Amino acid sequence: GLPYLPALMVCVLGNMLPVPFIYFFARKFLTWGADKKFIGKICTFFLVKGERAGQKLVKATGRGGLFLALMLFVGIPLPGTGAWTGTLGASFLNMGFKSTVASVSLGVVLAGIIMAVVSTGVFSIIGL
Repeated sequence: GLPYLPALMVCVLGNMLPVPFIYFFARKFLTWGADKKFIGKICTFFLVKGERAGQKLVKATGRGGLFLALMLFVGIPLPGTGAWTGTLGASFLNMGFKSTVASVSLGVVLAGIIMAVVSTGVFSIIGL
């Protein structure tokens, strides 16, 4: 029963708040924690997995296709795909901050639109 546009704007802003912190600090934290006793294994796991996934994505899309690939990754509302995961991935790919924020923002808006369409029952109207 909430108005769609204000609700979407609040959701997008709330989702985007941690993006700068994740972009600038998450990778540094993982690198710092890689040789620590209690968190070393998990930090190393995420570093290795992030680097491998980034290399695969660059091979598949090329450097020019990263913006669109990141936007679609964030925009398709599935578990594990979202602004925070996408931002961490962008930091592993050394994407610029401005292009990361723009791509992730568009992806979050896309996910919001998809979820609005699904939640309003549009597919039941057309028989899907």
